[in-house]
Amino acid sequence: MDDELSSKLKASSICNQSVNDKIQEIIIALGWDINDDIQVEIGGTSIYEIDGAGTKWAPVKGTRKYNKDAFIVIKNRSRNLTVPSQPFSEGEFKPMHSNEYKKENA
Repeated sequence: MDDELSSKLKASSICNQSVNDKIQEIIIALGWDINDDIQVEIGGTSIYEIDGAGTKWAPVKGTRKYNKDAFIVIKNRSRNLTVPSQPFSEGEFKPMHSNEYKKENA
């Protein structure tokens, strides 16, 4: 049996109705809405950035490796409150060290 088919069979046996019920309970407990943008991602992976020969020890660049301790992440993109940093307003930035040292020793 090839690895892909084996992985699919393992995943289907793990993803039974009780897992779906538990996820639904958690979503309700968190107060998420059914219309929220919920994404499921896998953490604990690495992607090879060096081009190799395609062997176990030197995989092709871009190959994703799932660590033995990989985990599933459920994200609610609709409630992601990440706000990019904002620049200081004029006159508010007061550094502890001045740039005079750089000018003197340049």
